[in-house]
Amino acid sequence: MAKASASANTLAARLARLGLKRDADFVLHLPLRYEDETRITALADARPGSAAQFEVDVVDSEIAYRPRRQLIARVRDASGALSLRFLNFYPGQQKVLQPGARLRVFGEVHEGYLGPEIIHPRFHAVAAGESLPEGLTPVYPTTAGLGQGTLRRLIEKALARVDLGDTLPPELLQRLGLPGIAESIRYLHNPPPE
Repeated sequence: MAKASASANTLAARLARLGLKRDADFVLHLPLRYEDETRITALADARPGSAAQFEVDVVDSEIAYRPRRQLIARVRDASGALSLRFLNFYPGQQKVLQPGARLRVFGEVHEGYLGPEIIHPRFHAVAAGESLPEGLTPVYPTTAGLGQGTLRRLIEKALARVDLGDTLPPELLQRLGLPGIAESIRYLHNPPPE
């Protein structure tokens, strides 16, 4: 019980560093940029220096010691192959990156010593044919120890709870051609890919 309380206090302290205390604070904590996870790119079409999402199968993985301890997984799709390199990793990541695993990987492709690679990609296991998100993925300003996933969940919960009623009269919104505040805020947190 004390451990859960300490964890909640730590999260609250990290959120406070960003000025996030009330639902309104979360709703107005706007993204810095967006990542497009609404489409899958073939490995052969990856442009060096550009971030993209790939759906791949793990061919093999190993812990290498050149020059320092790192986890390297070789992955492929029908069009090509590349390596995923982790300089810092956890046993849970190593477990997911077993041969035969199907992954969605997001990251920037670079030309490495042994061919194309992504260093510290974001990834998760998927089933074949799993649906893709319909909107762009927001990337929020954050602080050490506070991940994007946690921020996204908290902001989504705040959006569901907060009253986003307009303070401007409907006639004025219509005359100026402005969308309502609720529509605008929801659009900023979850825009379509176009």
